[in-house]
Amino acid sequence: MWRCGLGLLTLYRRACKHSDDTIDELAFDTPGTVPHWPAERRTTTLGVLLIRMVDETARHAGHADICRELIDGEGQADKDEMWDAEHWRDYVDRIQPAAQAFRN
Repeated sequence: MWRCGLGLLTLYRRACKHSDDTIDELAFDTPGTVPHWPAERRTTTLGVLLIRMVDETARHAGHADICRELIDGEGQADKDEMWDAEHWRDYVDRIQPAAQAFRN
């Protein structure tokens, strides 16, 4: 499993380098296509793709943060500055049923 994770990080770094090189070399209005998108939306630009990737990255980072919260039981990084332990217990009690509904 460790090797699988290492391979994933290597692939991620290669993808980041490719993205950085593409952004450096092309204008935001450079046309492109995404073959697996529906035909009517397939033609796009680098700028649109970058906006989509920012959204996707934020969304998946949020998913990862939710998983981390489930593992360690902690909320956001500044949780101790915002609310006390009782507030967080109440918060978890309110959202836990919703999380459980999607578990299966």
